[in-house]
Amino acid sequence: MEQTRTLTPRTAVIWAVLRAELDRRAGERLSVLDVGGGTGGFAVPLAEAGHRVTVVDASPDALAALTRRAAEAGVADRVRATQGDADALTGLVEPASVDLVLCHSVLEVVDAPEPVITALAGALRPGGAASVLVAARAAAVLGRAINGQLDAAAALATDPHGTAGGRDTLRRRYDAEGATALLTAAGLAVEEIHGVRVLADLLPAAVADGQPAALLELERALAAKPPYRDLAAQLHLFARRPA
Repeated sequence: MEQTRTLTPRTAVIWAVLRAELDRRAGERLSVLDVGGGTGGFAVPLAEAGHRVTVVDASPDALAALTRRAAEAGVADRVRATQGDADALTGLVEPASVDLVLCHSVLEVVDAPEPVITALAGALRPGGAASVLVAARAAAVLGRAINGQLDAAAALATDPHGTAGGRDTLRRRYDAEGATALLTAAGLAVEEIHGVRVLADLLPAAVADGQPAALLELERALAAKPPYRDLAAQLHLFARRPA
């Protein structure tokens, strides 16, 4: 599977966690649900590794691109595209039917995250795992402050949902404690938390583009280590439904 994609600071840490789960269940053909999976950046490589993936996304254009991508990769029979919102997930997926759920960059834009996570947890078979990626508050505060947007930084730091007001494109952002509490309340046990894009968004483009291998290794080295983890642009939580 590693040969089927290019690892970047945006994906390397997530793939490392997913690969460990796939290795743990080597020899099994998993049922995977990718909520908000768009054009298949994760779904297609997982299908290439032999797993069956259902992608639920609200965008028909993204799903059309997913279908083409799966066909070009020769895995059209292992990828199913379903149009729908994460908020309506309960009516789209059978309970306890999935081994692995991906929910990346979804919880910060849905109307309410709690029912989405409850639906994801309900879709998992006992022992199944969830890969959840959320926008992080601390990085947004730091980014606004560095760019001179001090009022927006202050709003992000104090707002209970981690937003900067009406012009903010996200409804909410998380810290590790808040994200963990959300998943725990749905009955999931959080096993790992990593930062994604710890440094990548802070570096000048000339540095990031000029030393990609070094940046990738540094991102991997810092991803699980507070306080670096908590300054990342996103937090990746890997959780499990107890068996």
